Amino acid sequence: MIALSNVLPIYRRELRSYFNSPVAYVVIVVFLAIIGWFFTSNLFLMNVASLRIVFELVPLIFLFFVPAVTMRLLAEEKKSGTLELLTTKPVRDVEIVLGKFLAAWTLLAASLAPTVLYLVSVMAIGKIDMGPVFTGYLGLLLMGAVYIGIGLLASSLTENQIVAFILSFLIVFALFMMDKILIYVPEGFASTIEFLAIDYHFSNIARGVIDSRNIIYFGSLLGFSLFLATVSLQRRKW
Repeated sequence: MIALSNVLPIYRRELRSYFNSPVAYVVIVVFLAIIGWFFTSNLFLMNVASLRIVFELVPLIFLFFVPAVTMRLLAEEKKSGTLELLTTKPVRDVEIVLGKFLAAWTLLAASLAPTVLYLVSVMAIGKIDMGPVFTGYLGLLLMGAVYIGIGLLASSLTENQIVAFILSFLIVFALFMMDKILIYVPEGFASTIEFLAIDYHFSNIARGVIDSRNIIYFGSLLGFSLFLATVSLQRRKW
């Protein structure tokens, strides 16, 4: 049974470590600067009241943003020896993983929150369909959650943060690119490869269609990643 009383202190500790250092602020500023530049430069060129450019660009930024945020979560703890100190307390490995996951997900949500200003700007100049906007943000949060789970898994496998970043990037990049290479895949495997592609499911949600298959996909991939990260932590006891 997972104890919330154990998860919350880890969550708060990890969140403080982000915001008590320049890391969170630098990451958020760079994230918003990139999105803001593309959004403003394309808004009047498109001449359409839409956040489409945001929902197209953010998944690409996540490929680098999330591995950078998660690479230190467990790798640094293992290298410094603080992970062993943490596990001497009455806390389970799964609670460590969940606490760190929730902290990274909170940082990701905090990075997305200021983009609501883009929505306000678009609403000021034209009518916008709010359905795809809400589902688009939901899709970004789900995609970000899966990437964080994969980043945690990569960070649990090594003590080197750079190795964790590269490993996490390769996995999320492979998931992102799967539906982009369907023309090179035998026809019999195309539907399977497409279903495994994370951008395929995100695009479905971002269009305003919340299908249970998409939710199950994100939930299953996130749960599997967190499970493997927990098992990876438990290896030190074997």
